[in-house]
Parts: sequence; structure tokens; C-alpha cells
Amino acid sequence: MKIVLRRVTKTPLDFEIKSNEITFKGYLEYYMGKLILLKAKLSGSLYKDCDICAEEFILSLDENIEFFINDGIFEDDGSIDLDVVESFDGAVEIEELLHSEIELIKSDYHSCKKCKN
Repeated sequence: MKIVLRRVTKTPLDFEIKSNEITFKGYLEYYMGKLILLKAKLSGSLYKDCDICAEEFILSLDENIEFFINDGIFEDDGSIDLDVVESFDGAVEIEELLHSEIELIKSDYHSCKKCKN
């Protein structure tokens, strides 16, 4: 789902996509300048290898996602507390954001129930 950033206004633009067992649902809303706020929930489950025993287990997801998307290069003046994703073609591909968030979660340290005990 490709969204043209200049069409995002103060009225939230809802989106929902699914990839396998994962749902990415939220909205985009104009913030200021070239910044667009993305607020979403990432829920579902994915297969992950335990970082201790290397056995595969199901990782449950229930994450609140919030960051800005900037149309072009972002010049940080220190007033923005959230992460900023830069877009260079005036649009954002929601599937790419979903897959980036999944990879970010997978790169974190996770262990199965057996190794936690």
C-alpha cells in the first residue's frame, strides 16, 4: 500500500495490512512542515530462533509503533523526540515499514519459555 505524503492531512488516514500472522494497523496524520506522524499497532506472532538454545519458538507481538515520516531529508533541531524515517520520493510504502519493524523486533534479544526459566 503506497501512500502519497502530500495527501496526508490533519484528518487521520487509516491503514491496515497483514503479512502472514501479523497485522499492522494504524493511521498517518500531518504533524508540521514535512513531518507526518505514524501511530500503529503491530500484533500477531512470528517464528523466531531462541538466542540461547537456537530452538525455534513462536514470538507473540503486541507492539505500539510511533514515529515520524519526513518528505525529504530531515534537519534535526532537537525538538523532535520520536524517530524519523526519511522518504525521498514523496510517498511511503506501508509494507516496507511493516517489514522494517518486524526485522527490528527480530534483531532484538529473545529467548523461549524453556530458557527463560
